[in-house]
Amino acid sequence: MKVFLAGGSGAIGKRLAPLLVANGHEVVATTTSERKLPLVQEAGAEGVVLDVLDRDAVMRAVMRAEPDVVIHEATRLTELGDSFRNIDKQFVLTNRLRSEGTDNLLEAARAAGAHRFVAQSFSGWPNERRGSMVKTEDDPLDPNPLPHTEKSLAALRHVEIVVPAAQDIDGLVLRYGGFYGPGTSLESDGAHAEAVRKRRFPIVGEGTGVWSFVHIDDAAAATALAIDHGGPGIYNIVDDDPAPVREWLPLLAKAVGAPPPRHVPVWLGRLLAGSLAVSMMTEARGSSNAKAKAELGWQPRYPSWRQGFKAIAPERATAATAGGAA
Repeated sequence: MKVFLAGGSGAIGKRLAPLLVANGHEVVATTTSERKLPLVQEAGAEGVVLDVLDRDAVMRAVMRAEPDVVIHEATRLTELGDSFRNIDKQFVLTNRLRSEGTDNLLEAARAAGAHRFVAQSFSGWPNERRGSMVKTEDDPLDPNPLPHTEKSLAALRHVEIVVPAAQDIDGLVLRYGGFYGPGTSLESDGAHAEAVRKRRFPIVGEGTGVWSFVHIDDAAAATALAIDHGGPGIYNIVDDDPAPVREWLPLLAKAVGAPPPRHVPVWLGRLLAGSLAVSMMTEARGSSNAKAKAELGWQPRYPSWRQGFKAIAPERATAATAGGAA
């Protein structure tokens, strides 16, 4: 098929484009600057410089490509860094890409005669912080978002409402879990891995918040399946092993060659990092991948972060352990 991939030079786009090409698809992949074109061209895709917020440019690019499928992976997730104090402020552009950008790409996809549209969402802090510790796609997003998360949650809601409901096109939304692996903040030299090594990522309170992760290559594999598997709707793209912070964070620290994480009380965590960080550490809910496995035919290569974390930075971790022993 012909696939138009918006966000071809991002963390997931860089893993997805070569996979689509290897599967025999003809791929047009976008990036935001001329200097990033080689990233998509080396994957075997045709590269296009495009601002997804420019409606007229989007219409021209998608109509010219005449795709069967449009995939929306355009974000600026690197805006967040290692702070969770005010993501609405940090996610201004990502929120526009998820609202205006989604509308532009969806309009263009329908005008070009595409039969399927796949868009990115997120499974984690947007989950409702009450009830079951593991949520399905039928569970609501948080009806009472924390301060400084309202606009970001509204942008995700926009994607999840307009895409599955689109007329004349099958719209699928993929709620990815926390990414780790190459090109993410949880790779060997990523921002979050470095924060763990510097002991700036403590366990807050009892560490009861449950997180769901997915290796970036597993996320790409699920997305490749979504272009011709499953019906319109929302799918959680997470591994099989949602787990509380107190369980996964010490193992992450070990995997990246860091000392064990500190423990801080809730009041201090709120003072140092803000309400969202404390909520993620103490109240967050994980997600079930049963629907994606059943309807997309997806099986993650790393069914648990327990195996996946070991592959993040084995050389650095081994060297640190050896240095400590010496």
